[in-house]
Amino acid sequence: MTIELKVPNMACGACGKTITKAVREIDPQAEVQTDPKTKQVIVDSNASLTSIREAMPSASFAIAAAGYPAA
Repeated sequence: MTIELKVPNMACGACGKTITKAVREIDPQAEVQTDPKTKQVIVDSNASLTSIREAMPSASFAIAAAGYPAA
C-alpha cells in the first residue's frame, strides 16, 4: 500500500532521514521517499496506515514521534 503524507515541519534531507528511520521502526521493509521542498512523504509498505502511525513508546505517531507531525 502506498501512503502519502504532508509533513510541514520537514525542512531538509536530515529531516527526511529521521522520518525514514521512524517509519522503518514500524516496517523495516518500507520504501520511504521524502521531499523537503514539497513537504511530501511517500511510504510504500505492507503495513496499514494505522500501523505506520501506530503509537511508539512515547504514545505518538511514528513520524510525529520523530518530531515531524503529518498534516
